[in-house]
Amino acid sequence: MRQRPMNGVAPEKSEDDIQRELLGPRGVPGAPDPAKMTPQVEKNTPKHIDPGHTA
Repeated sequence: MRQRPMNGVAPEKSEDDIQRELLGPRGVPGAPDPAKMTPQVEKNTPKHIDPGHTA
């Protein structure tokens, strides 16, 4: 019998984590994860910074 965690306590693995272990990241067992995480600082920094305008 599996014991359920008390209310307010997060389980070790989510349902998504369990499914990724069984089926792989894209539903293909054993396939590599093609997703690439982008650091938030790089993602949120604009590529073109307007230096301003002279009056």
